[in-house]
Amino acid sequence: MIRCIQQNIRALVMLGGLLLWLPVSGKEIPDLALHAPDSIRKKNRLQAETHADSTGYYVEINRIFILGNKLTRESIILRELSLKPGDTIFNLELPKVLEKDENKLFNLHLFNAVEIRPLELQPGKADLLVEVNERWYTFPVPIFELSDRNFNEWWENYNHDFKRVNYGLKLFQYNVRGRNETLILTAQFGYVRRFELMYRVPYLDKRQKQGLIFKTDFIDAKNVAYQTDDHKLTFLETDRVLRNTRGMELTYTYRNSFYNHHRLGYAFRRTNISDSLYATNPNYLGTERQLQKFDILSYEFISDHRDVIAYPLRGYHFVFHLQKVGFAISDDLEKLDTWISYARYVDLKKNYFLSNLTFGYWSNKDNIPYHNFGALGYNRLFVRGYEVNVVEGPLFFLNKTTLKKRIFHRIYSMDGSRFKQFKYIPLSIFLKTYADFGYVKNYPFYNENELNTRLSNTLIAGTGMGIDIVSSYDVVLRFEYTLNSEGRAGFFFHIKKEF
Repeated sequence: MIRCIQQNIRALVMLGGLLLWLPVSGKEIPDLALHAPDSIRKKNRLQAETHADSTGYYVEINRIFILGNKLTRESIILRELSLKPGDTIFNLELPKVLEKDENKLFNLHLFNAVEIRPLELQPGKADLLVEVNERWYTFPVPIFELSDRNFNEWWENYNHDFKRVNYGLKLFQYNVRGRNETLILTAQFGYVRRFELMYRVPYLDKRQKQGLIFKTDFIDAKNVAYQTDDHKLTFLETDRVLRNTRGMELTYTYRNSFYNHHRLGYAFRRTNISDSLYATNPNYLGTERQLQKFDILSYEFISDHRDVIAYPLRGYHFVFHLQKVGFAISDDLEKLDTWISYARYVDLKKNYFLSNLTFGYWSNKDNIPYHNFGALGYNRLFVRGYEVNVVEGPLFFLNKTTLKKRIFHRIYSMDGSRFKQFKYIPLSIFLKTYADFGYVKNYPFYNENELNTRLSNTLIAGTGMGIDIVSSYDVVLRFEYTLNSEGRAGFFFHIKKEF
């Protein structure tokens, strides 16, 4: 599900350009060992067969050569490799290790293509050749953002009114200093005025294990959802600012292994609302309160074994998150939240793939201000078929299952392109069927007043069929037709992967 068009306009623009150029200047090269989300990688398989058809023996890694990294520092690439000069490995295991290392490098989102080849100098000794094709790292993206949660809500609930948009510019600068650092600057105007700065430094130390993420934002909103009516957000719109929010966040990251990450974060949020918003919903920030201040102390553990993060087909992804809201500064809001997510991706062979997500959320407080409600229906946490709905509660769980078949896959060479970053364009199409279900425990306030009870305290489900289109630069377009458990059916459009 998309939260806003702005977050994905870069992907839409790129895909549109790629599709226009493919039939004109593109050349099909299905055998290329380009490391796309579902690439064939025939060259690597040939290497595996070369090593596998001989008697097993140990190989010593002599030297490592890296080609194609004009900006990216070698230390960033070497950090992802399992093998170092002087290491020894059983030759029959080498192809699998190199393939995993290719995945790790590709998941840095720094390269369009990655290939690692062993160069056997003599029996028992080999060099490694790492070849990468760097991405384009600077994206000034025009903001054309909906004020609503997602495209489907805007289209159905608000009659695709173009007055409900925000505009501005968002600058993404990836791989700053060649160290895989990220800078994001936002200047947005319209219904919601937003200024944001985010800087991520993945590695602070020589061992490349510790990092920092800093973020600060300033938000003025003239269009605010002040209540939920039958699981649909109701907005208040004026010419004046209804809500002002300021925030700052600092996160310490620790990557103790290739696949495991720890994050310890501290954040502060300050929100104040206008008299008109308070009059519309006195419980928006709490009874008789127009100002809310609180801090958050959080811990998160991530174990990420997905083959390709942008569109995984194999592996698994586990996240545990725990946060204390109202830690030290203020008692305006105090609660303890936790959520757990586990996604599994299985290759069933013959181009069939199965994926499943299980997600659970729990909060220890069920009597909190409306502005701080937990809900199923934001980001990618929703039951398909209920994209236009929000189901709020202090406890909910979600399960999503998808069975898909790859029906088309090609890699095109853009011989006429002046930019190497856009020379190879992979394109894959998947036909899929899916089934989701979820449950939300309602807030006592809603139960007592018989509000928003249709979808809460009961199992909701959705099933359907769809098509996914996958290309380079993490482009994923999803077209889905879903029937939900209330018997309502509809067509839904999404950008980015399901989970």
